[in-house]
Amino acid sequence: MEQPEEAADAPDAPRPPDAPEPSSDAPEPSDAPEAVPAPAAAVPDAPRGRTAALIGAALVLGLVAGTCAGYLVQAGREPTPLPSLSQPVLEQDRGKAPAPLSAARDRRVKTDGDLRELLLDVPRGVDPVDPDEWPEGADGWLDLAEYANGFEETGAAFGDFLRNEFRRAAVTAWDDEHHSVEIVLVQYRQEEYMAASEASSNGQYWAEEAGSESWAIPGTGDGRAYVLDEPETEPGYLPLYSAQAHAWRGDIAMEVWMYGSKPIKKKTIMGLAERQMERL
Repeated sequence: MEQPEEAADAPDAPRPPDAPEPSSDAPEPSDAPEAVPAPAAAVPDAPRGRTAALIGAALVLGLVAGTCAGYLVQAGREPTPLPSLSQPVLEQDRGKAPAPLSAARDRRVKTDGDLRELLLDVPRGVDPVDPDEWPEGADGWLDLAEYANGFEETGAAFGDFLRNEFRRAAVTAWDDEHHSVEIVLVQYRQEEYMAASEASSNGQYWAEEAGSESWAIPGTGDGRAYVLDEPETEPGYLPLYSAQAHAWRGDIAMEVWMYGSKPIKKKTIMGLAERQMERL
C-alpha cells in the first residue's frame, strides 16, 4: 500500500496576512525544546466594595473597644485630689483715693462741652464777619458738608472726613483793616486712630508744598506756623498774602488762616496760634 506523499503534495498552511515571507537564509530550528515563560505572579488588587466596608467596620470596632477598655481602667483608679484654689489674701489699701479733677483741670470737661467757647474771642475794635456775607459758620458751627466745602475736591474731602470719624467743627472769623482771620477747631471721635494728629500733619504737608517759611509753635509738640514766601497775584487784583498754622491736642485739630493785602509778619500768625492752643 502506497504511503501518501509528504507535505510536498499537501496544501500550503494559511499564513497571517502580516507575516513575513519565509527566508531561505533563516537559521535551522534547534532540536532543544523552546523555553516556555512562567506565568506572571498575580498582584492582589486593592479591596473594593463590600470588602473595604467590612475592613473599615473592623477598624472602627477595634478603636471603640480600645477606648472602652481605657475608660474602664481609668474608672477603676483612685481619684487624684486637685490642688487648692485658695490664694493669699491681699490687704486692702486703707489710704484715701485721689480726688477727682476739677472742671477747670479736666480737659474732657472742656472739649466735650460747647466747642465754640474754646475759640479765641474777636479782638476789641474789630467786627466779626457779616453772617450775610459768610452764611457758613454764622452760628459758630460747621457741619461736615460745610467744612468739606472749603476744600477744592469737596466730594473727596467729604468722604475722607467721614471715614476719619469727623465729629464736629467750630469756627470764628473777623476782618481788620488789612487782614482777614479764620480759626477752625475740628474734633474727631478717634475710636480707631489719632485722626486729629493726622489732620494737622496733612495741613502742614500742603503748607510746605505751597512754598512757605515755617516755625515751630512752642508748647504744641509738632505744631507749626507758615507764611507764604510770595503773594498770589492776578490781573486786576491786589497781591494776596497768606499765612496759616496747624497743631493738635487730644482729639481736636486747630487751623488758623490769615489773608490780606499786606505782608503778614511771623509774630502775628505765631501769636494767634499760641493763644488759641492755650485755650485748649
